[in-house]
Amino acid sequence: MEISAVIITFNEERNIARCINSLKGVADEVVVVDSFSTDGTERIARGLGARFVQHKFEGHIEQKNWAITQATHAWVLSVDADEALDEALLSSILAVKQGSPQADGYTMNRLTNYCGTWVRHGGWYPDTKLRLWDSRKGRWAGTNPHDRYELEAGTRTAHLRGDLLHFSYHSISDHVRQADYFTTIAAKALHARGKHGGMLKLLFSPVAKFLGGYVLRGGWRDGFHGFVIARISAHATFLKYAKLRQLWREQQ
Repeated sequence: MEISAVIITFNEERNIARCINSLKGVADEVVVVDSFSTDGTERIARGLGARFVQHKFEGHIEQKNWAITQATHAWVLSVDADEALDEALLSSILAVKQGSPQADGYTMNRLTNYCGTWVRHGGWYPDTKLRLWDSRKGRWAGTNPHDRYELEAGTRTAHLRGDLLHFSYHSISDHVRQADYFTTIAAKALHARGKHGGMLKLLFSPVAKFLGGYVLRGGWRDGFHGFVIARISAHATFLKYAKLRQLWREQQ
């Protein structure tokens, strides 16, 4: 069993070295598919032995599906540039390699670091992701920017011990900026599918989002940052439907 680790990037000089270094010993090749970064991403990735390929970004799902075609090996480990394998997850993947795969895909828990705080509540953990799979048996799907890998019917998945460490936001401002960016993509995707954002969704979905994350899923247990996450997530829900509503108004 040989594994191609595949990473998509754009201006990830802050994160890419940590990501690639965490793959040593488990990935037989590291492929970085870059959307024409203007920082030091290429220099760092090549310096660490990754194969570096550039491709125009047309959406998260589209980019990740294209990136798979650049992998040499059938088994693909998909990792984002701001993620890294912890020691337990590294050992779990090595155990699969040294034996023989008992499944067609493997899920793992993702643990997020938010402004220096490891977030374990509010629906942010375990945040199970399917990230290791036989690429001949599935493809990336979902609605941008929320991609997910889907295996074919009749395939089997298993769960790996350990965490995929996600170094998400270094500041609250980073979170606010990305919420604005992602809600624009999400609104356009909903509009393309003919979805509408009525006043009820605009009024009540943000409230439900906040209460669901902060109260029902225990976001309050993560202290100040738990509150900030819940508040920005609620605002992002509002922005998504407000932007969707604006798109329909512009079309009319």
